[in-house]
Amino acid sequence: MPFSEDKIKEEVRVLLVAFSAQGHINPLLRLGKNLLSKGLHVTLATTELVYHRVFKPTTTTGDDDTTVPTSITIDGIEVIFFSDGLQTDEDRKGGLDKYMEAIGKFGPINLSNIIRNHFVGGSKKLACIINNPFIPWVADVAAEFNIPCACLWIQPCALFAIYYRFYNNLNNFPTLTDPDTSVELPGLPLLQTQDLPTFVLPSNPFGTFPKLLSDMLQDMKKYKWVLTNSFYELEKDVIDSMSEVFPLTTVGPLVPSSLLGEDENSDVGIEMWKSQDSCMEWLNHKPDSSVIYISFGSITILSSTQKESIANALKKTKHPFLWVIKEGTEEELPLPKEFMEETKDQGMVTPWCPQTKVLGHPAVACFLTHCGWNSTLEAITAGTPMIGYPKWTDQPTNAKLITDVFHTGIRLKQDSDGFVATEEVEKAFEQVLEGRSSEEFKKNAAALKQAAREAVAEGGSSDRNIQYFVDEILGNSTIDH
Repeated sequence: MPFSEDKIKEEVRVLLVAFSAQGHINPLLRLGKNLLSKGLHVTLATTELVYHRVFKPTTTTGDDDTTVPTSITIDGIEVIFFSDGLQTDEDRKGGLDKYMEAIGKFGPINLSNIIRNHFVGGSKKLACIINNPFIPWVADVAAEFNIPCACLWIQPCALFAIYYRFYNNLNNFPTLTDPDTSVELPGLPLLQTQDLPTFVLPSNPFGTFPKLLSDMLQDMKKYKWVLTNSFYELEKDVIDSMSEVFPLTTVGPLVPSSLLGEDENSDVGIEMWKSQDSCMEWLNHKPDSSVIYISFGSITILSSTQKESIANALKKTKHPFLWVIKEGTEEELPLPKEFMEETKDQGMVTPWCPQTKVLGHPAVACFLTHCGWNSTLEAITAGTPMIGYPKWTDQPTNAKLITDVFHTGIRLKQDSDGFVATEEVEKAFEQVLEGRSSEEFKKNAAALKQAAREAVAEGGSSDRNIQYFVDEILGNSTIDH
């Protein structure tokens, strides 16, 4: 039974709370737009840092305006900003642990104030709070106000299943005494050490994120729902395997609208980096399915020797290429001038590009990627085969999914230090672009592209799940996982 008009007139509102990173904010904004289309009212709360990086206007004198407004509106979604407890960008450069400690201390206080000032005692009924991973304290704030809480999981369902089983000791994983043991989990192919997320490995050097995941996944009673940025047809086996353990509700793919065959201007996502659109004109002059697109996201930094290895492979393939290499960072050194001169007619190097448009361009043949989930999901919805070069966190598992579950690409073989030789890169290009398997990758990629569009279309699996979620918020039905 759909929602009633009387309940919508009460202005039933959902509050989304996002970590201050583009890859966390955009899936929530796109979910928010879907909830708006189902009749709910939506507010997003995120840090003032996002306002300064994305929305802050420049004064007529050219100076930055440091004033943060009470709220702004993006395509019908109210956006409210709160302090992360740090005063300057220099403070935020003090390391991830320091930043997470600050937002973990001040975030709950400031979010509580937002709820009191905007929702308690007013005409707006706050029916649900939705957070994403790495700010689990949001669930504690929701419990204090007796508001149901959901988590939007922004990695694949497979990662939730792995983490849930690991942190609740449901299955055997590598240990210090047995670091190379393989892991057999329901709904997933056999996982070797190289296929597991780095946070579950005994060699994991990171402290903050594993603790956040552990605290969250060992106390899931705080969450009434876990919504996932995936779609049932993509991860059917692992979703079914979790149905009796902790049910997952797919609501994706939450990707830019143009990848789903819709008007690109209708997308609600934000951009925290300025892209170079000149690459689109360059692509327009390339043959269909000819260009190798290379991007390793906003965090991964390649060594000079690794970039040289990839560069040499590109020269040997003679395929046109578009390579994103960030500028302005001490760690990211430019490519050698000799390479730039030799390949000036073959390729284009740019500091940032509109990835959504690039992946959807008919000239692009494959995507050499770090396998972050947002990039992976964008490639899937674009129907683009992938070559995986994962580094850390969920990326190794995403690469495993690409090769052994989605069957839309291959993974580069790394040595013990993570280095990939020129011959290995060259072989991968040949396999994905010209080898016997290339047609199979294209066929599988095209099928998943179609399945993604069907999932979010009216009556599709994700569209139905979002409707069930809305109905349950409004008390009209029980969600059917």
